[in-house]
Amino acid sequence: MRRRPSQPATPAAAARFSAPAESPRRPRLPAARAASGIIVALAATLVAGGCGGTGPETPKAPGANGPSGTVKLVTHGSFALSAEVLADFTAQTGLELQLLPSDDAGAMVNQLILTKDAPLGDAVFGIDNTFASRAIAEGVLEPYQSPQAGPEQDPHTAGLEGRLTAIDFSDVCLNADLRAIPGGADLTFDDLVKPEFEDQLVVENPATSSPGLAFLLATIAARGEDGWLEYWRALKANGLKVVSGWNEAYYDEFSGPSSAGQRPLVASYASSPPSEVPAGESAPATAAALATCFRQVEYAGVLNGAANPQGARKVIDFLLSAPVQADLPGQMWVYPVRPDTPLPDDWARWAPLAERPWSLAPSDIAANRERWLAEFNDQVLG
Repeated sequence: MRRRPSQPATPAAAARFSAPAESPRRPRLPAARAASGIIVALAATLVAGGCGGTGPETPKAPGANGPSGTVKLVTHGSFALSAEVLADFTAQTGLELQLLPSDDAGAMVNQLILTKDAPLGDAVFGIDNTFASRAIAEGVLEPYQSPQAGPEQDPHTAGLEGRLTAIDFSDVCLNADLRAIPGGADLTFDDLVKPEFEDQLVVENPATSSPGLAFLLATIAARGEDGWLEYWRALKANGLKVVSGWNEAYYDEFSGPSSAGQRPLVASYASSPPSEVPAGESAPATAAALATCFRQVEYAGVLNGAANPQGARKVIDFLLSAPVQADLPGQMWVYPVRPDTPLPDDWARWAPLAERPWSLAPSDIAANRERWLAEFNDQVLG
């Protein structure tokens, strides 16, 4: 997540997102994601006890779960909800919500695996469908079926053993700076290896970035087991640049209006362009190439061995509630999983989902992910 490019990332935010434990998009994602470290810290402070600690504390509901009255939510660094929505959680449950941002979803899953015998928190948000099977196989999550979950969960959670709940989804796609590439919305994977696009593409490392892994999986789905690695060798020969995570790729390397880089092609999200409308103009300066998209789903779950599992379940329920689902598009620029949720007016025109996103079966991802990453590291990064 994820977060959207409405303004350039501050140096502090850039440093935050380039930390070793990266992010996603998520990420997850444009400007709201870039500022999410600040937003999360502020929101957590508001939830924990009021601005500056001078206001009255929110009364805790009788019998609030856990001796401390606190529930800890581990998130990727692109997590963002408005402060008033986060405050509703305390008002409804009597529990204080402590946010523990990591960095990218891939690095977050690695961290959860390394600490599974002494969990960092009670619940987790931001594991996506590219890393979900690994978290489940490593025993990081316990089963939980939220009463808020509806039939829309079914296509997203098949094969996940009831251990993850879908919260949002988005399409990871090639994004083009239309000022440099006017026909960027129509680009395909074939175009990226052409000489005219030499030194123009930047992507995230799939080993540490969930959008990077999603983009890699899209190419595997498109090129097949026998052709994907040769394709990436061709990208490398054409001047491909690989960086650690989304924030670095989007804000430091991409040439979009809210970015500081020189490369007009980046792996990002189909929902990024609406935040790239230059001042005084009515249309975005960037576009997503929908022929290159991979459908990314973000999940929440209860951590196995959580100190406050009951509170963790309340967090999952809260993330599926109507107010949170309605807040997601504006805060993390993702599509809420609840189909009845209103979307920003400009999304229908400037942030459409791909009609035919590339996909791979979760079982194929689980069986081959580590080998694919090893081959990528050897042949593309090596």
